[in-house]
Amino acid sequence: MEFISLLDYLLLPVFLVIIFVAASFIRDSLYPAGHPWRPYFLPGLIAKVGGAIFIGLIYQYYYGGGDTANYHYHATVINSAFGESPGKWFNLVMRIPKWYDGDYSQYISKLWWYEAPSEYTVASITALIGIITFTTYLPTAVLFGTIAFTGIWAMFRTFATKYPAYTKYIAWCTLFIPSTIMWGSGIFKDTICMFGLGWMVYGAFRMLLERDFSPRNIVLTVISFWLVSSIKLYILLAFIPALILWILFTYSHRIQSAATRLAVKLGVILACIGGFLIFSQKFAVELGKYSLENVAKTSYVTSSYIASVSGDDGSAYSLGDMDPSLPGMLKKFPLAVNVTLFRPYLWETRKPLQFLNAAEAFLFMWVTLKILFTVGPRRVWKTIGSDPTIQFCLIFTIIFAFAVGLSSGNFGALSRYRIPCLPFFGIALVLIFYRHNDLDKNVLALRWQRSDY
Repeated sequence: MEFISLLDYLLLPVFLVIIFVAASFIRDSLYPAGHPWRPYFLPGLIAKVGGAIFIGLIYQYYYGGGDTANYHYHATVINSAFGESPGKWFNLVMRIPKWYDGDYSQYISKLWWYEAPSEYTVASITALIGIITFTTYLPTAVLFGTIAFTGIWAMFRTFATKYPAYTKYIAWCTLFIPSTIMWGSGIFKDTICMFGLGWMVYGAFRMLLERDFSPRNIVLTVISFWLVSSIKLYILLAFIPALILWILFTYSHRIQSAATRLAVKLGVILACIGGFLIFSQKFAVELGKYSLENVAKTSYVTSSYIASVSGDDGSAYSLGDMDPSLPGMLKKFPLAVNVTLFRPYLWETRKPLQFLNAAEAFLFMWVTLKILFTVGPRRVWKTIGSDPTIQFCLIFTIIFAFAVGLSSGNFGALSRYRIPCLPFFGIALVLIFYRHNDLDKNVLALRWQRSDY
């Protein structure tokens, strides 16, 4: 499928110049020389824009097509209606006509994702951006990356504001993780979700810590929640409990009575569990394979299929025999979290892109083990218990990693599905390590030296 044309290469430099001239102006206005965030603004944007171009070229010239090409194709069909009638175009963008509406049959018949709301939402956003890019792929992709950067930059600002001493390391975790750059920059569901997740974190922390209930902040937070819920609702299954518990652990110290404080904590935790079960049942259709009803069945079917075939050139993985029940699913909890955060192992790789994922997973495992051995399990646990933000990051990471690790069954898919939790896991590791080590120590260094404080 040819979705990148000569026109893409002609228009791309124009859009790149516009983006970086505007970005330089914003940087100079908001982050003048000497500002601690200034060194990361343009490099972070370059990473996102470069990631959008890189993954687009990979899908064109290596894979020969894929989801990103299909979103672009849908946008092309939608935008072709603009010449006939801007009203028809608007209705298609908003998915207003029924699939059987004869007035729109020439378009809807070509839109095989018209009845798939999450995929069509991405296609509609692609079409909207495509209006100013003449629906060319590469210029649209770099605008996707630019928009996604605003969300991930909002996440960076949130944690860098709370922990200014760790600004450099927070930048590493939010702006420069390779897989989040590669899979969270182009025309994908994941790009929009990373944008939404970043602004959700920013909005929630601003409202809950800074009491910032400005219209701008409320609108951005609501739009972000809507986008994430429309495209990947299951992200909220991890985010909302983590956020509620973060609020609880942040403010529970104000309760004077220890007994009352314990009762409130237990009550909120039980309410989170109950809400999780109700939410999963009520939105079972929208959650799909991640619903409580389906996740065990999905993982069982996946593992059974893997056992019967050779497995996509080494990309498949198995968590062992799967009992399609809730208890059986919970038994796989450690394996599912491990596969999301630390696999594929280096010796499991068969493809170049898979090796990059394995190298990244190895670094996460290296840092995790280094922290456990140099800081010590007791002090790690104490540090986690003393900081609600670390707890928030780890709760989101673990819930999310469990869900996608159990349900994916394929390292290629997993490399995309897991990216929302990687910045949070990285931030938690950084905060734990540097609470017990000098800031000039490199957490990635080969030398392990047990900290003395």
